[in-house]
Amino acid sequence: MLATFIVGRIQKAIYKGKPINSFEPFAEPKQVVKENGQYYVTEIQYGVEYPNSYLDITYPTENTKKKRPTVIYFHGGGFFGGDKSMGDPLAVDDDANRLFEEIVANGYNFVNVNYALVPDCHFPVPFIQMNQAIDFLVKNGKNYGLDMENVTIFGQSAGAVLTGQFGALLCNPEHAKLLDVRPAIAPEAVKALVIDDAPFIVEEFRGKLKLLMQSYFGMRKITEETARKYNAYAYISEGYRPTFLTAGNTDGFPRDMEAFAKRLKEHGVEHEYFFVPRETCELPHGYLNMVKTNPHARECFEHIIAFMNRHSGVEDADGTAMERADEN
Repeated sequence: MLATFIVGRIQKAIYKGKPINSFEPFAEPKQVVKENGQYYVTEIQYGVEYPNSYLDITYPTENTKKKRPTVIYFHGGGFFGGDKSMGDPLAVDDDANRLFEEIVANGYNFVNVNYALVPDCHFPVPFIQMNQAIDFLVKNGKNYGLDMENVTIFGQSAGAVLTGQFGALLCNPEHAKLLDVRPAIAPEAVKALVIDDAPFIVEEFRGKLKLLMQSYFGMRKITEETARKYNAYAYISEGYRPTFLTAGNTDGFPRDMEAFAKRLKEHGVEHEYFFVPRETCELPHGYLNMVKTNPHARECFEHIIAFMNRHSGVEDADGTAMERADEN
């Protein structure tokens, strides 16, 4: 299949002979205090059924007993690349760790999850792994000092697709039945979703995106049945969790995010869609990762933190800033 061949060539260029999928961790597990004081625990295995079933946790400090909200993050990369520590190879100026560290600095425990990539695994394996990772965290959260009753799920690009799908899983039994996946966490424990630039409108897939998705689905022509399973915004209902959306305005997916926001509004779901028009400033796919260098990325990030704080029950910004300054 042409899509598989092209994606394979891209993978070879990016990974340069390094493994793409593995049942062993890609690096030695470690528990370290970073230069910024954040405590970083890596290569925690959450499953055995599929490759890349590992996650990392970052805490604001070594005090893992302090009760904080939990962010569970899923990286981008078109389902053919990306990594919990590397970020998304498709994102411009990608240094995802900048974004991760900023979230943690705002008082959140941050869980970063890997999942299997093509060509070894196809849809819906990464989604199944997402649920497996969340199931592991729900069952073992206390052991890792995680509050799994106060969770934000955050995804970028491919990870944003997963996040949108999980939101549908939580609110719509039809979607759960279609995918044959039972959500591993109670809907009320998920306080918010952050969906950063996800393509959902299958019938509008063109060019590079169409090739990537054909590779992900493992089929030359995307069937109607597969499209129904994939397209999360078709299953948005009244119980969808509060959602923050954003998109780049050059090579991003604003039409998809606008359609998602419209569907949320139709069902009375609290949401915020942050979008900067192209005539104001050109912002590419993955622009949020430029949080330390781009004022629009910074503004979007501040809106995300305010949205997460509000739904996680974090107190006013002045009070929490003071508490975090004391803690760090």
